Amino acid sequence: MSKSINQTLRELPSVNKIIEEINPRNYYLPYSIIIKTVRNCIAEFRKDIIIGRKLNINDLYLLIIEKLKKLNKSSIQTVINGTGIILHTGLGRAPISPEILNNSFNKLSGYVNIELNTKDGSRGERNNHVKWLLEGLTSSKDSVIVNNCASAVLLALNTFGESKEVIVSRGEQVEIGGSFRIPDVIKKAGCNLVEVGTTNRTHLKDYKNAICKNTGLILVAHTSNYVIEGFTKSVSIEELVPLAKAKRIPLIIDLGSGALTELNKFNLPSEPLVQYYIKAGVDAVTFSGDKLLGGPQCGIICGKSDIIRKIRQNALYRALRCDKMIYTILEETLRTYYTPTSIKKNNLTWDLFLRPTSDLDILGENILKGLSNSVLKISGIKLNKSKVEAGSGSLPVKSIESRALVFESKKLKAKEIHARFLYQSPSILGFIHNKKFRLDLKAIFPRQEKFIQNSIEEIFS
Repeated sequence: MSKSINQTLRELPSVNKIIEEINPRNYYLPYSIIIKTVRNCIAEFRKDIIIGRKLNINDLYLLIIEKLKKLNKSSIQTVINGTGIILHTGLGRAPISPEILNNSFNKLSGYVNIELNTKDGSRGERNNHVKWLLEGLTSSKDSVIVNNCASAVLLALNTFGESKEVIVSRGEQVEIGGSFRIPDVIKKAGCNLVEVGTTNRTHLKDYKNAICKNTGLILVAHTSNYVIEGFTKSVSIEELVPLAKAKRIPLIIDLGSGALTELNKFNLPSEPLVQYYIKAGVDAVTFSGDKLLGGPQCGIICGKSDIIRKIRQNALYRALRCDKMIYTILEETLRTYYTPTSIKKNNLTWDLFLRPTSDLDILGENILKGLSNSVLKISGIKLNKSKVEAGSGSLPVKSIESRALVFESKKLKAKEIHARFLYQSPSILGFIHNKKFRLDLKAIFPRQEKFIQNSIEEIFS
């Protein structure tokens, strides 16, 4: 090892000296992380010196500061959604409005009465904060809130089907995102799956023939993320309810998305309301809070009092229940449902779903008007009609009318344009279709118009 290398290594400052120089209080990070970063940078710097790279001590400080600045930036960042998919799983599904968040977090600062009866100081039940709202909206007698719909299904299955048989139609053994499969969940819940019918046709007699002394429940899984058409047959809820009641077997339906509003009134595909299944006599219904409801991630179980009471008594419930933040935001979201055909605008999910294409035209035209002629020419940008999906397996067979900015640049390829939009702060997520990069406007807010204009100017200048 040469003298110059040895000399440089001897001049490396200690960890404590570097900490004094960089002032760790400038970074919103745990002190242990700062120490670890400094040590790692010194080790990295030492290796570079040994292999002959010509570096000085100032380079070490620059490396440390660069690494700390990256760590100092929060991992969770705002993203502008140019995919047109309102319920985008990768972007957190249902967007929450500033009004709902402000109302929620004003209450959440400090302590809240999540399990306190403020009338007499006794222990309260956290579900009572939303129980009465769900009763009014779904006609259920009681409810349970857990951390997602998969948890809701797991909890219900385990409560009534542990070491017993669960009857499911072969045509309803669905798989959703993340390899969540109904048969796998049934197994994890400690239940034995009994398949009835065929993939495309199941009859009432199939259920009747499968029922025995060891039957724990009948599970109906609503196929919300695909459709089988043609030579098909399924058993209606009106047929299953009397059978389950006569055999004294719980009938539970997993709706997945779950709808509290009459979608056909808004030119969307008709979905039976949660209220329909409750009134039809189903013992319990499970659905998501962050899909068609427009709320936070959670799983909701609505149903009959005795059924919900047994579910709440299950030891798994404590492991799966939600915290004060979820309950607070969920309560605010449920209050946005005025009638089955009238939802307040602070439910951002439904505000986006019901957004007229005329508003999208105005947004798109305003963005184009703010661009320079040179950028318009280089980007090849145009405002076109488009169609989008709801997302997260909701409303799978219905495309929703929208508008999109389509880029056909001779200077940049679609992949490069995509990467440059992602590099913006905040990131702008679009998509490539037919070798053209697109920004759909359905889920882009008017307040983001100026930022998108500036980003387009920067990317194509």
